[in-house]
Amino acid sequence: MLNTESLNRDDTVVLHEPFSFLAASGQLPDSAQGMLDSDFPRYASAGFFPYEPADCGASINQLVDELTGPAFSNAIGARLGIEGLGNFPTLITICRTLNKRHGTIHTDSQSKIATALIYLNESWPETSDGCLRFLRRADSIDDMVIPEIRPVYGNLVAFRRSSNSYHGHLPYEGERRVIQVAWLLNEDEKLRKTRRGKFSRLFKKLFGAIDRRIGARRKNNASHLD
Repeated sequence: MLNTESLNRDDTVVLHEPFSFLAASGQLPDSAQGMLDSDFPRYASAGFFPYEPADCGASINQLVDELTGPAFSNAIGARLGIEGLGNFPTLITICRTLNKRHGTIHTDSQSKIATALIYLNESWPETSDGCLRFLRRADSIDDMVIPEIRPVYGNLVAFRRSSNSYHGHLPYEGERRVIQVAWLLNEDEKLRKTRRGKFSRLFKKLFGAIDRRIGARRKNNASHLD
């Protein structure tokens, strides 16, 4: 489903200041949209959870295989200035819904080398809520480097993690389908993050109502920095 040549579209944005990132549209075929919609996991809780093949249908599993394969990894790395990105372990997490707690400004953890997200939402309401923003500062969700990215089908973003790779989005509650791949420093970090993600999934299943109440109070410029 992924064709790395699609990253060369005229409307693809690749920048290296204030940090290295790309933003591309049209990265998935229209013919696959129905299958990916049907095969998307039906999580009961909000947030990102470690990928489990049994949760997903065949087309999602195929897309994950392509996202983590060397061809895609190295194509992303080449555009972000990272040689041999495909040699690093990958961690896939998937999100179906969010609550308003999610999306605070952050850089990603130091264990990540780079991150890519591909969005699978058929449409998006006429709002900035939930639209990803690459930012110049840790204290302003409005100080954007480029216009915000709507999380609609086939839109893809990737960035090289750094001390100033600030990103986030305005609070949003509801369905927001996205698959995330992170390239990590080593297998130990992958194991640690997977264990933490599975615990988080259990916690949210048990205490999701509390999570939603806490999230409802978060401010637009809230941040959590590593």
